[in-house]
Amino acid sequence: MSNVRTKDIIDKFHFDLIAGEEGVNRLIATSDISRPGIEMAGDFTFYPAERIQLLGKTELTFFNRLTAEQRKHRMDNLCTDITPGIIVSREMEVPTELLEACEQEGVPLMRSSLKTTKLSSRLTNYLESKLAPTTAIHGVLVDIYGVGVLITGKSGVGKSETALELVKRGHRLVADDCVEIRQEDEDTLIGNSPELIEHLLEIRGLGIINVMTLFGAGAVRSYKRITLCINLELWDKTKQYDRLGLEEEKMKIIDTEITKLTVPVRPGRNLAVIIEVAAMNFRLKRMGVNAAEQFTNRLADVIEEGEREEI
Repeated sequence: MSNVRTKDIIDKFHFDLIAGEEGVNRLIATSDISRPGIEMAGDFTFYPAERIQLLGKTELTFFNRLTAEQRKHRMDNLCTDITPGIIVSREMEVPTELLEACEQEGVPLMRSSLKTTKLSSRLTNYLESKLAPTTAIHGVLVDIYGVGVLITGKSGVGKSETALELVKRGHRLVADDCVEIRQEDEDTLIGNSPELIEHLLEIRGLGIINVMTLFGAGAVRSYKRITLCINLELWDKTKQYDRLGLEEEKMKIIDTEITKLTVPVRPGRNLAVIIEVAAMNFRLKRMGVNAAEQFTNRLADVIEEGEREEI
């Protein structure tokens, strides 16, 4: 999980810093945004002080109807030593009581020209992306026909060589060797490459190559949603591999499960073509076309028909 500070959102959204400059290094610990309407009415019982506070037209219109004593009391309570920042939307005039309270407590006071709802949505999306749980997996991530395929397996099994062949076939490399993964939603995993090795492939006997330089900008992309994992393993004669495709194994990354296929590796097998077809078949299944189920149903019909004829 990345550390996000108030100065990061100021730079990202070009907020005007009105007061509380000494607090711009405060940590933002949650992606939730608070619009303190009940607090403006005087109830601070469940005030989420650790969140970014967003004041829009509704909150400030009500606030301006309060007495001078009430306005000072509300703003003094709104500004705490853990509040990462207060944002006023629509470039509205900042109340004097708020400005003084922010200066006193060192709470960054910012102003934006965006409408409140749009600002809240953009800010939430940004914070969720930055504060999402993260992990790193040894493997290769490739975009194949729009499907984010994570290729895993033991070192030396041929992951990078397979990725190179896939790039030559027109697909796009996202990451090689180390894939950084963040969980942006309950069922959404986004993978990208560490900055140090971005666009690079390591091929044993050849060394490190720059995919973007060799194949062009269309052969790489910065990040991709991961929906399928293909695990490469050396062929084991004693192991029974799935030949129909009815069984669907799952792999859990952080809190999200994705489909996992195990592909045995041995001389003569074109892994790039197999993975390419696996990605296309995965897309078909998501569209409701399952070849394995169709074959099983047809086989069951033939068997049933044969039994009737015997009777």
